[in-house]
Amino acid sequence: MSADQDLNRGGIVNAILESYSERGELAHLEGGDAPSRQAIWEIVEDLLRIVFPGFLDSSLPHAEEIRHWTAERVSSVERRLAAEIRRALRLSKDPSVDVEEGSRRAWDAAQLLLQAIPSVRDQIAKDIDAAFEGDPAATSVEEIILAYPGLQAIAVQRLAHILYLAEVSLVPRVMTEYAHSRTGIDIHPGAMIGSRFFIDHGTGVVIGETSRIGNDVKIYQGVTLGARSFPKDAEGQIVKGIKRHPNIEDQVTIYSGATILGNITIGAGSVIGGNVWLTSGVPPGTKIMIRPAQKMRFENHTDE
Repeated sequence: MSADQDLNRGGIVNAILESYSERGELAHLEGGDAPSRQAIWEIVEDLLRIVFPGFLDSSLPHAEEIRHWTAERVSSVERRLAAEIRRALRLSKDPSVDVEEGSRRAWDAAQLLLQAIPSVRDQIAKDIDAAFEGDPAATSVEEIILAYPGLQAIAVQRLAHILYLAEVSLVPRVMTEYAHSRTGIDIHPGAMIGSRFFIDHGTGVVIGETSRIGNDVKIYQGVTLGARSFPKDAEGQIVKGIKRHPNIEDQVTIYSGATILGNITIGAGSVIGGNVWLTSGVPPGTKIMIRPAQKMRFENHTDE
């Protein structure tokens, strides 16, 4: 390599190092390890293996080995998840969380999630029932578990929601981004979702943090439950922690491409048609549709 090339490379390195100083928020060079996205995604995959034993592994444990298999996986997830939560707590730089307190909170949160798995599995079983009953193309429970992206996204969100309620920073967001990256379905871990939730097809679905979804709700691809506006404080900063997303009551169906924005309520039993844009709530039993397509006749013209 020539001296000119060495000099040029040195200039590149110096410019990058200078950028590290000028844009320090894009680097994490001090203050301990940051949580690892890859590690959290691997934890999510192991959690799904615990939730759906035998479905996501290349080899199945024998019945007499299931206790040992489960105990080993739970222990591994608990240790790794607690480590990532500790890193997230340190990254938050909350002065009230010292090393000892962070370690305690991390173990408590990891155990809280693992203890909730039986109840989460009950919720997911009802979601599967809703998918089977709501989709005529569904042929079996096994097909829904293995092939339906909506179920995967819901399962991960239900797990992440437990950590969100425990006020664990960052980790639940990374968990739901695992599902988002694989399914195209973006459900914030803060969303509150009722029983028997079914997302059909699912690509492009977005459900915001403060959304509230009732029981027996069905939505299709491309649906957005979003915020209409972002209030700002006296300094011009966006106000966080306020209710800003829709409330979807029981037995609502929302068809593909619909956009529902703001802290509004869609009443029970309502049907929201495809590509509808809503910024105002509707009472129970309402059907909202866009104007039906008009029939048009086209004549072929031959150029002379």
